[in-house]
Amino acid sequence: MTPPELTTDLSRPDAIPYFLWDEPMTLSELRLRLATAPEPERLRLLGKILREARDPDVWRFVTPEQVVRCWPGLVRHLGRRRAFWEFLLAEWGEAGLVPPR
Repeated sequence: MTPPELTTDLSRPDAIPYFLWDEPMTLSELRLRLATAPEPERLRLLGKILREARDPDVWRFVTPEQVVRCWPGLVRHLGRRRAFWEFLLAEWGEAGLVPPR
């Protein structure tokens, strides 16, 4: 079996994004699951995006306000990237760019 081809081209709905290397699905499938999945699954997928995707690519799937709103459920899914997101959201909160957590 040939492994799926991952890509950094996030403009094609049929593309499998590089950050889903361990759970291949197309961008269309990912967007559908983010929109319709039960909350635990949505939070797991959002956490995976925040943990594995490059920072600029994260914003193709979620807004900073959504991250703040979902923060309590996202924290456990962030792994090594948790400190980065805590720092960024704190700085943006102090600057008034996002609601405080």
